[in-house]
Amino acid sequence: MPRPRIHDPDTVLDAAESLAVRSGPAAVTIRAVAAATGASNGAIYHTFGSRAELLGRSWLRAAHRFLAMQTELVEAHLGAPAPSRTAAIEAVVAVAQTPVLFAQRFPESGKLLHLVSREQLLGDELPDTVAAELASTDRTLVALLVRLSNALWDRGDGRAVDVITTCVVDLPTAILLRRGRLSQPVAHEHLRAAVRAVLDVGPPH
Repeated sequence: MPRPRIHDPDTVLDAAESLAVRSGPAAVTIRAVAAATGASNGAIYHTFGSRAELLGRSWLRAAHRFLAMQTELVEAHLGAPAPSRTAAIEAVVAVAQTPVLFAQRFPESGKLLHLVSREQLLGDELPDTVAAELASTDRTLVALLVRLSNALWDRGDGRAVDVITTCVVDLPTAILLRRGRLSQPVAHEHLRAAVRAVLDVGPPH
């Protein structure tokens, strides 16, 4: 008799996400997730294949949510034909603030991405299908960074994209995340000012 599939996989991912955030990745076991959701061990294994895949899918769901929000913000500023330089600057400033909006809309996913490292969560046993999807997500993010770079400076080389990465990854991490200042308006102002200053300098020629 075939094992039943889980009716709502998101319920299981929610439980895995919550366990990882509250107690660390080691707490995410099939038994613990089954106890939290009421699903059977067999149903979870049937749907996700392994604990490693369950962890990977949890992280990927959060990453996809974050990337979708970044993409929405970019489209809001650059969706029109031939966007202006001002629109491009505002797009980068908006994307840099994604962690703030993300924490409000998806608080558990935000904690998973920013409090638990990708390497710590995923480990060395990631299934090939999940690894391939993770690589695809990385490529999508790089394409978004290149799009912002092209909109600002009409160039998408490594040095230009590195400046965008500073603005939308390094500065939010340093100003908001590492210091636990996601909810502090003054920190948001500092971030916006820092992003604008970096963009004003721009990439080396």
